[in-house]
Amino acid sequence: MTDTTPVQRVAELIKDFRFAMFTTRNAEDRLVAHPLTVQEAEFDGDLWFLVSRSATFVIDIRRDDRVGVALSSNDSWVSLSGRAELVEDPAKVRELWSPTVEAWFTNGPDDPDVGLLKFSAESAEYWDSPGGKIASIFSFVKSKITGEPLDAENEKVELPDR
Repeated sequence: MTDTTPVQRVAELIKDFRFAMFTTRNAEDRLVAHPLTVQEAEFDGDLWFLVSRSATFVIDIRRDDRVGVALSSNDSWVSLSGRAELVEDPAKVRELWSPTVEAWFTNGPDDPDVGLLKFSAESAEYWDSPGGKIASIFSFVKSKITGEPLDAENEKVELPDR
């Protein structure tokens, strides 16, 4: 057993994810997911994304700031619920800037279309199959043979207000 709290476990899992599906409600009140690159590996309750200010999901956020973020890998998954906002912080944009971002925004970090999106998580749920792919396969085979559920970790987490 470990002394890691559920909040710390969420942070540990998130640091390994590079991409997220960012879900908003559009003008017709339909859920729409958008792929985004996570810009910071250190999760403190907030996730940061560099986005186009003219993207449809930015318009959605102005209408309804409640959003969902889903992250996944071969053996772990995290679902976050919270709120999002476009933030004016040129220094943070420069801090998060990378050659990968430059592929999308060729005019650099001062491009007027570059937006800084802050997602503040309010709750999370995660599923994890510790031990990686081999352990997951073993757990799956064991489950099929014994009829017992997969050995996996699942927890719902309320994140503290910041």
